[in-house]
Formats: sequence, structure tokens, C-alpha cells
Amino acid sequence: MSRSEAGAPAGGAHLLPVATSARTRAAVRELVRPHRRLALTGFAVLVGSTTVGLLVQPLLGRIVDLAADRASVDAITVTAALLVAVAVVQGVSAGFGLSLISRLGETTLARLRERFVERALGLPLERVERAGAGDLTARVTADVSLIAEAVRSALPELVRSLLTIVLTLGAMALLDWRFLLAALLAVPVQAATARWYIARAVPLYAEQRAAASAQQQQLLDTVAGSSTVRAFRLEREHAERVTERSWSVVALTMRGIRLVLGFYSRLHIAEYTGLAAVLITGYWLVRQGSASIGTATAAALYFHSLFTPINAALVLLDDAQSATAGLARLVGVTDQPPAPPSVRPVEAGRAEVTVREVSHAYRPGHLVLHDIDLTIRQGERVALVGASGAGKTTLARLVAGIQPPTTGTVLIGGVPPSELGAATARRTVALITQETHVFAGTLADDLRLAKPDATDDELRAALDRVDVLAWADALPDGLATVVGDGGHRIGGDRTQALALARLILADPPLVILDEATAEAGSAGARALEKAVVRAVDGRTALIVAHRLSQAATADRIVVMDAGRIVETGTHDELRAAAGPYAALWKAWSDTRDSTA
Repeated sequence: MSRSEAGAPAGGAHLLPVATSARTRAAVRELVRPHRRLALTGFAVLVGSTTVGLLVQPLLGRIVDLAADRASVDAITVTAALLVAVAVVQGVSAGFGLSLISRLGETTLARLRERFVERALGLPLERVERAGAGDLTARVTADVSLIAEAVRSALPELVRSLLTIVLTLGAMALLDWRFLLAALLAVPVQAATARWYIARAVPLYAEQRAAASAQQQQLLDTVAGSSTVRAFRLEREHAERVTERSWSVVALTMRGIRLVLGFYSRLHIAEYTGLAAVLITGYWLVRQGSASIGTATAAALYFHSLFTPINAALVLLDDAQSATAGLARLVGVTDQPPAPPSVRPVEAGRAEVTVREVSHAYRPGHLVLHDIDLTIRQGERVALVGASGAGKTTLARLVAGIQPPTTGTVLIGGVPPSELGAATARRTVALITQETHVFAGTLADDLRLAKPDATDDELRAALDRVDVLAWADALPDGLATVVGDGGHRIGGDRTQALALARLILADPPLVILDEATAEAGSAGARALEKAVVRAVDGRTALIVAHRLSQAATADRIVVMDAGRIVETGTHDELRAAAGPYAALWKAWSDTRDSTA
């Protein structure tokens, strides 16, 4: 990582797209459409359950009338027994209906996750790089978790609350249409409250998610580049950036809390208005003889029972707005077009690399590569060396097709990497960096990521070729040992050796190694360098060399400085030339001698 990279701002201006509200709703309909029967069944069961539950208030009013008329105990007992039966039926049916709605939500969420992962993996790496890893990470973690929580709790409760509200208002109208009119006096206040809240919540929560992405990106940049940050004494600058982005998230969170407090205050006014109107109406109707005390009691109980579902529905708007903001960010990614198919196929096994007049800038006006010309012949191993910030990694990324050059041409087998298509690119080019990963699962499954149909013998052969077969056999369950998160811990040099084994299994004709042995210690590095030689044998290879001993074994060495190629030749030729490479070799050899 160069100093310019360490000090670069997070890619907030290039975040991945966010879907519009209309597109988000359309995407939800597309996801639900295959499960319409489940949705209708769940809705019907909840309607029945809510309807049964509405019998509680009239039965309680009936008990009031029976008591007022001094009816027999048996009559009151029968009514009480009906109340118990209603409670049982409602409880069972509500549980069944909510389980159906929850199943619908989880199934839809699973499809959304699958589509998101599929599209995310197919995004052009240049697009992901410009957006920053934090944006994609926040979407696949925080946003998915937020939506999952809404699906599991908010969605079933919201459906149930809305049904209760509608059916309860209908029941009040059946008692007497004037009770319904009285209850509706609360609606203007509630509607105004909802409009006031949504108008402020939608942009606020979208801003919160964007701020969280920027905060996560800054944390990732600072932690990943911690060694460079310390080397260039940038600790205070990066700490200030983390603090600034963290406080922006805190400020937005506090704005959200104040918004919710104002929301609740307005709801209390609506509750008081509606209940007072229903009680006054009930008093007037009883006085006029138009309704019994029990009917007035049932109406008041109906309106009082609306407090919970109305408050729940409006409060769930908070969760709904947060989830909607997160959903729009996911749909923004799922709507990205899939990777295009191969436009210009490469002849099988052909992997010569041609770089012509290539210049590149991550930011306009700040070139990091200048007029690069390089040819790597079929089967040739070329090592890139130079000081940190010389442009080695950038050149390797351009050859790998992670992003296109700003100007100039990069060809693999005569075809630009961008025109290979995802499937052809996977078969043709493999990139291994120092940031290797062990996936959760068995060691065999981890290796088969490169070749799903590989036999155990092929796995063992690949491990043997990189000198870790004995280590693998010594694991508790051999190839069946669970590794990765929650499994057997694997050190950095073993992790990189497994990456090389996957490379052998994938068997691409072109290999790009970007400091693939940098994280290993001295003893581990020597073993890995030997493994690298075996892994790239017979392939075209571009190796960004962290250790000059690795460069010395290459067929050709390319020396870079300040984004330019300044020397090229074999190890012996460059040492004899007494140029930049000779100086690097002497400095590196002196360092090794002093630490020996």
C-alpha cells in the first residue's frame, strides 16, 4: 500500500446504486409472485383469526348488560365460556397465520439474498473498488440483518395490526355508525403524524445507511493499511477520519431518536381525541336510548383495543423505513446487469500478455502508471520488482482485468480482459494476492472451490505439489477436517499454500501472483517460494515479488519506479548492469546478512 493509497478518501462518491421506491416495490412483488398461494392463505387465516377476536368486546358488553339487568349467573357463565372459546380459537389461528406470513417473508428474503450474492459476485471488480469494500460489506451484513429482523418480527405484526385496525373499525360501524364517526376523529391526527414522520424518516434512514457504509469503509481502510499508516505517521489523520465518520453516524442516530419522540407525542394526542369522542358519543346514545350500556362499553373497548395495533403499525413504520432503506440498497445491486458472456473467446491454453502504451490513474490527473509497454511470452515467468508505490500492484491488477487501463491496451491471448467474459476469465486467468482466505467448511470443500469435481486423489496431488500433504494428513480428520471460522485454525503460510493448491486444481494458463508469499516468515517464505515455482510451472506467470530471491528465479525481471519500467532483463544481466535492480539486490542482501 502506497502513501497515496493510505491517505486516499473513502469512495463515498462512487457508492453502489440504490433503487428508487417504485423499483423497490416492484422488486418485492417479483419476489412474492411465485408464492401467491402462501401469501393468500396466510392473509385469509389472519383475517379469520382477527374476525374471531373481535367477538371479545361484544361479549364483554353482553356481560355488562346481563349484570345491569340482574340476569342469572348461568347466563353470565355461558357468555364467559364463549369468551374462553374465542380466545382459544383466536390464539391457535393467529399462530398459524403468523407462521405462514413468516414463512413467506423468510422464503422471499432467501431469494433476495441469493440474487444479491449472485449479482455482487458478478459485479465488475473496478466498480466494487471504486465504491469501496465498506459499501458492499455494509449491504451484505447490516442491511441484510435489518431486513431479516423486519421480516421475522415487523412484517407479521404489521400485517396483523393493519387487519385488526380495519376489521375493528368495521365492527364499530356495525354497533352504530356514529361510533365509527367518533373514532375517525383520531384519523386526521394519525395521518398527519404518519406523513410528518415518513417525510423525515425516509431521507434520514437512507442517510444513516450511507454514513454507516462510509464509517465501515474508513475502518476497513485504516485497519487493512495499519502498517502503512504507522510507517508514514498517519495515525492522527486516520483517527480523525474514523472519529469524524463515527460522529456523523451518532449525530444521525440522535436525529432519529428525536424524530421518534416527536412521533410518539403526536400519537398520544390522537388517542386522547378518539377515546374522548367515543365516550361522549356512547354517553349521548345511551341517554337517547339508541344504545345499551353494554353496546357503549363494547364501542369504548373496541377503540381502546385499537391503541395497541395502531401504535404498533405506526411504530413499525420506523422499522419499515429502516428496512426499506436497506432493501433499496440491496435491490440497487440485484438490478445490476449480469456479467456479459464471452465476446471474443481465447484459444485454449493461449496466455501471452501484451501491454501497450498503458497509463492509469485512480483519480483524474494523478497517474500511477506512465506509458507501460510489456510483453510476456507464452510460458514465461516475469517478476515485477521495485519500491513500494512503484506501480507493481496496479500493473498486475490491469493485467488481471480487475479494472481497465485509463489509456492504452492490455491483451491476454490477443483479447482485452474485459471481453473475456466471466466464465472464460475464470478458466484463463488466476490472481493470488497476500490477502488469501480459508472458507468455512472441510479442507476438501475448501480446495474443491477451484474444481468442484476434483477427486480426493487430485486434492492430495495438489497438496503434495505445494509440500503441505504431510501437514494435511496430520490434521485430526485429514481432508475432512473442518477449517475456517469455528474450525481448525490455519496459519498464514498454510493459508497461502492452500491458495496455491487451489491454483493447481483450477489449472489456468495465466497466473498473477501479487506478493503471494509476503505474509510468511523467513522459513515459511522459502518453502512457499518453492511451492510457487511448482505451481506456476508450465504457465505464463506475472509475479509481483516481495522478496528478491523469488525474482532471481524468474525468466525475466522487470524493475519499476514511479509508475515506469526502468529496467528489464535476467537476474545476472541486471546485476551486471549496476542499475536500480543491482542497488535493490545489494540492499536486500545486506539486510539478509545483518539478520542472519
